[in-house]
Amino acid sequence: MSVKPASRLRGKDLVGIDPLDPGEIQLILDTAEQMRSIAQRPIKKVPALRGKTVVNLFFEASTRTRFSFEVAEKRLSADSLNFAASTSAVTKGETLIDTALNLEAMQPDFIVIRHQCPGAPHQLAKILKSAVVNAGDGAHEHPTQALLDALTIRSKRGTLEGQVVAIVGDLQHSRVVRSNVMLLSRMGAKVRVAAPPSLIPFGMEKLGCEVHRRLEDAIAGADVVMMLRIQLERQGRMNFPTPREFYDFYALTPERLKLAKKDALVMHPGPMNRGVEIDSRVADGPQSVILEQVTNGVAVRMAVLYLLAGGQGEPTAD
Repeated sequence: MSVKPASRLRGKDLVGIDPLDPGEIQLILDTAEQMRSIAQRPIKKVPALRGKTVVNLFFEASTRTRFSFEVAEKRLSADSLNFAASTSAVTKGETLIDTALNLEAMQPDFIVIRHQCPGAPHQLAKILKSAVVNAGDGAHEHPTQALLDALTIRSKRGTLEGQVVAIVGDLQHSRVVRSNVMLLSRMGAKVRVAAPPSLIPFGMEKLGCEVHRRLEDAIAGADVVMMLRIQLERQGRMNFPTPREFYDFYALTPERLKLAKKDALVMHPGPMNRGVEIDSRVADGPQSVILEQVTNGVAVRMAVLYLLAGGQGEPTAD
């Protein structure tokens, strides 16, 4: 599967993986490779987005995603405005649409949004002139996470095509799994997912993956094992008896990791529940690329903002 990178992104927004064709995905990953080198410079900044304003509109808690967007914006020389729902007019009953329209009246160039409601970024993209970037919408999608995961795999393996990627954990409430399955399968990887029956969403296989009920079946011979966090905050009640029982049957332990390929990569989008879905010996072990995912997150978000602003080629240094 030979994919020629696109010359530019077709849309003004990045609200999901589905609108991206393989050429656009390749373009983002190739651009992110260039952005990654900026972090190695004595001055980690380029003027690519000088004069541009980015509003980070986060309605949910976030560490990695929010801070990596902020770092990405600063490295591109953009001006950032950080929105805190707890101290905004949202607490007085203002709607998401009114909040966004009022912010756009201040003429920002980008709105990066994380929201608990699936489809919120898509709704804003239809009514705003600013470029909208989805930083996670409920249990729906997380496109930049899938892109940084793909960059991490490609940088270690050289290609995404033919890679066997096992994704295990809370499939029902994860936005990461949906974006990853779509992106990885579109780029020629073979994706397997596994979870207890109560955490497998209906129609999961329609996204283009194999669905398993046993962790062992999913990770056998896998090139990459990606564990997902148990998202108790999205569950009215636990969909399994106890965290300990989940660990006994679905956690990635050193013993279970031996079922994957000898050099299999271990990934996790974070935050991790150590001792629930992943054993600390694995999370901190030699096959773990979890912290590299975080590093690559900055590069991918730089690439997305740069390309949505119409950037082409390598950004020049100050």
